[in-house]
Amino acid sequence: MGKGKKHGSGGHKKLASGLEKLPKEAYEKELERLQADLVEMQAWLNRTGNRLVVVCEGRDAAGKGSAIKRVMQYLNPRSARVVALPAPSERNKTQWYFQRYIEHLPAAGEMVIFDRSWYNRAGVERVMRFCTTDEYRRFLHQAPIFERLLVEDGIMLRKYWFSVSDEEQERRFKSRAGDSMRRWKLSPMDLQSITRWEDYSRAKDEMFVHTDIPEARWYTVESEDKKRSRINMISHLLSTVPWEKLDPPEIEIPKRPAAMNYARPPRDEFKYVPDVASKLLGD
Repeated sequence: MGKGKKHGSGGHKKLASGLEKLPKEAYEKELERLQADLVEMQAWLNRTGNRLVVVCEGRDAAGKGSAIKRVMQYLNPRSARVVALPAPSERNKTQWYFQRYIEHLPAAGEMVIFDRSWYNRAGVERVMRFCTTDEYRRFLHQAPIFERLLVEDGIMLRKYWFSVSDEEQERRFKSRAGDSMRRWKLSPMDLQSITRWEDYSRAKDEMFVHTDIPEARWYTVESEDKKRSRINMISHLLSTVPWEKLDPPEIEIPKRPAAMNYARPPRDEFKYVPDVASKLLGD
């Protein structure tokens, strides 16, 4: 048994918190089923013209990015997209705070996932003092009004908070730091989330008090086990959208016409990429 790993009934691995990790085979089977339902849900959105906004928030390394990736994996990008806005420009800072988010809201038949959203003001901007106290208080007052307006106009709004313990967050940070393929995910701002853990906790608690409204509830996703959190989040999303499976339109593949007088130019007239993949076949 590896260091620090415990096994419960059935030999399933457990995290340091005692939570049993979801077995890989069970996870992949259920994820495939849920992703098929997501494709059906998107078809329903397209056919009915409904609009869906999904807000994903949480601490750094809480797993929201990987959950979004699994949601989007098989969806048509023409009507489903992820919005992850950069830091506001000087021009953005002179606008009404919600203004730059409004232009990314969905049209009929579309789904938009915000990988961090207008709630930046209640989190990182508040903790890091990127906004004034007056701006912060104004946000807490206006956010519920803004969201009620979205819902009143017919937009379905789902808000998810990905929750992770301080121990697990630190473990994931260390894992990223030692992985050259994922080191880019660590920014100086991310690392400050360790030293400001309690500040972020207080900011999140106050945000929930003001913005967990009947029209747009916050749903917490326990994310100690990323596989488990992805299954739970996607399952919940599917259960709260009133979609139904529709009969797909019939697709008739036309017959290929007989060749006429076309002759393909000689291969040596084109430049091909080297077939390095053939080296993987061995001798």
